[in-house]
Amino acid sequence: MPSMKPSFFMPLVLLVLTACSNPPPIHTATAVDLERFMGDWYVIANIPTFIETNAYNAIESYRMAQDGTVATTFSFREGGFEGPRKAYHPTGYLIDRQSNAVWGMQFIWPIKSDYRIIFVNEAYDQTIIGRIHRDYVWLMARTPQISDADYQGFLQLITEAGYDASKVRKVPQQWN
Repeated sequence: MPSMKPSFFMPLVLLVLTACSNPPPIHTATAVDLERFMGDWYVIANIPTFIETNAYNAIESYRMAQDGTVATTFSFREGGFEGPRKAYHPTGYLIDRQSNAVWGMQFIWPIKSDYRIIFVNEAYDQTIIGRIHRDYVWLMARTPQISDADYQGFLQLITEAGYDASKVRKVPQQWN
């Protein structure tokens, strides 16, 4: 049997280890009061999913359902403030019931996407939602605009959480 050189195996081992590695943990809010968290949140900025790349006036709304899930409505105007209204209705499932900060969000059965409340301020009027893979993030508030200082604070928090803040884009919000 011919012998294989170690130089052949090293790249293969590195490739396998990289493919199997888990992303580093992402810290979430210590405790989320679900009753206070429910309601409407304006999406101030995000690293958008494919359905959000041309969203205006985006709002995420949460309501506790009787079965213990979170009835969710994500709505926005497509392509402009006067564009057609789009709405999606995923279901949130609490995964970590001690903190209430880790959910599964299901758009299509049986797939539940990772959904983590990274931050919610004491007043429950600003929040950051992220994912362990750090591919998407949502910076949200109870009002359609926030101060520049608060926005910069959001960017600092997501950078500390391991996100590339250069990928974040503001979501246009204009309400009469």
